[in-house]
Amino acid sequence: MKTILRSLLLLGLLLFSLQSCEDQDDIAAPANLQINDFIWKGLNQYYLWQADVPNLSDERFGNKQSALNSFLSGYAEPENLFQDLLNKPASKFPKGEAIDRFSWIVKDYSVLEQELQGTSKSTGIDFKLSYKGGSNSDLVGFVRYVVPGSDASGKSIKRGDLFTAVNGTPLTASNYRQLLLDSESYTLNLAQYNGNVIESNGKSVTLVKTTLNENPILINKVITSGSHKIGYLMYNGFYSTYDSQLNDAFEELATQGVTDLVLDLRYNGGGSVQTATRLASMITGQFKDQIFAKEKWNAKLTAYLETEDSESLNNRFVDNINGRAINSLRLSKVYVLTSNGTASASELIINGLVPYITVVQIGDYTVGKNVGSVTLYDSETFTKNKVNTSHKYAMQPLVLKIVNATGFGEYTDGLKPAYEQLEYLSNLGVLGDPSEPLLNTAIAKITGASAKKVQQDRGKALRSFIDSKAMNGIGNQMYVEKAPEGLLRTLN
Repeated sequence: MKTILRSLLLLGLLLFSLQSCEDQDDIAAPANLQINDFIWKGLNQYYLWQADVPNLSDERFGNKQSALNSFLSGYAEPENLFQDLLNKPASKFPKGEAIDRFSWIVKDYSVLEQELQGTSKSTGIDFKLSYKGGSNSDLVGFVRYVVPGSDASGKSIKRGDLFTAVNGTPLTASNYRQLLLDSESYTLNLAQYNGNVIESNGKSVTLVKTTLNENPILINKVITSGSHKIGYLMYNGFYSTYDSQLNDAFEELATQGVTDLVLDLRYNGGGSVQTATRLASMITGQFKDQIFAKEKWNAKLTAYLETEDSESLNNRFVDNINGRAINSLRLSKVYVLTSNGTASASELIINGLVPYITVVQIGDYTVGKNVGSVTLYDSETFTKNKVNTSHKYAMQPLVLKIVNATGFGEYTDGLKPAYEQLEYLSNLGVLGDPSEPLLNTAIAKITGASAKKVQQDRGKALRSFIDSKAMNGIGNQMYVEKAPEGLLRTLN
């Protein structure tokens, strides 16, 4: 009911804002400008920083479609128009000055829809690329985990394996996309440490991309340590199609009587805000109907919604998923493992729980993404209902900022861990094993035992470049769910 009412309100606001344009100037966008027209009108209505982009101003074209058409005709490529209408995008400000680091546009929305639910063309290795020591261009990759059921799962490759070349070509900051992203298959040339030097070991493995559905629940187990039954959940993506499986995982933990929980989000780039809200409700359970997170849209939408339907801006703790009871642990403390790839909905879990329970963060600083996006389609309501069939372009622009129940959401520099624990290639460990460095630190904090000593020298860690989730463009997402007949709520 909430989403339906919200959709009607937003649709009404949209029609009101465009009415003067239609009344004063009945010139529609010609066929060759339909995509560009969709881009401008979608961003004008929903873009988070609409007020900060002069060319998106409501008064920019005097409410005349003909003037807008003239402007749009200056862009032969929709992608160029999209980038020019963003607020200091990363594509134009790559050296740290960017404001919008996460909005993007796609030519085929069917691919986008699948990827937002964990389905993509993939070899099945989740990896990270880092700069080789002392270099600003040469890269080394390492496998973080292998997805079960993937092509890679049947090959001789595992967590911790290094690679420095693809198809015999050394990896660099300028060729990695061509070698790894644009190919349907590739051969990784493996490497190893020789002292402090990374060098080829003469081995290689050929991997083929297939359409892969990745269950984000990689590991769910209970570790007994003294009087503690510690639940360990490695969760790698907030994909709403797997919410029932997530609830099942918590049922297993509850059945085994866990006393503590370690939630491993180190490789989780985010996803659905609805799923994040449900996960927070599974961890707790004692805060039903209280505010987990609050949304702030652009100035004109927020002002309208605060007057007409302020409740639509709130995401509250729940006790069911589509009528099925949520399995809640009712914990007052949770331990969360993070890395510099932990982003968006993962950060929302941490920030949203802080006003209610103790959150002990272990690992590295997170990405710092406190904003979310929405999928916009070329239709009158910007939904997929009666979508323009002449093309398949869709946008995923940032449309809102999200804060917790106390109003805090300023963490663009990342959330700081209570206990810093970096990952080193020389000592990655086995995921889910109590001796794995990050998990070992968490267990020590839970039980009061001494953690295994691991080198902690940021200066000796390889400088991060990019990981496979971010490389695909789908990583670092926070989106709200699709409304029945209106705004598709998306917090990447």
